[in-house]
Amino acid sequence: MILLLLFLLLAISVIGHIASLIFFIRTRENRYVRWFANTAIVNIFIAGIITVYVIYDPTAIRGINLGRILWLISGIITFIMLTIQIVIFKRLFKRMRDPAYYHYNYFGKKVLNSGVVTKNEVFIFFFSIPFLLLFGSFFVAKIINYIKYGSSL
Repeated sequence: MILLLLFLLLAISVIGHIASLIFFIRTRENRYVRWFANTAIVNIFIAGIITVYVIYDPTAIRGINLGRILWLISGIITFIMLTIQIVIFKRLFKRMRDPAYYHYNYFGKKVLNSGVVTKNEVFIFFFSIPFLLLFGSFFVAKIINYIKYGSSL
């Protein structure tokens, strides 16, 4: 029961972590970057507590279908990270078309200004890539395993 509660708390914290990214992309306020960093620390702390709890009481994990829980969480994280990256790209392309963010050089080529992309967007984009790849590969591998071999998710 305690382990299930810890997993639920971790899932809520991960959702808050992802929500901070979404809110930052929408509002571009630095308080959401601090919120993002704080939720990352909380996620690591809760995962550490779960690890220590399972090391001392390994029978507690037998009652939980951890594979299905991890598959669902990885799918949610994959789609949220993909959505975040799509939103960043849409904003980037929108700014690339805005005449305030580019000029033409002597040869008539379009030159983009440095304001097209912000530092925080670059940080969020590159920080979300490992999560997208890690959780996305797990999510897709479990689906392929289910389709190919018929084993449970």
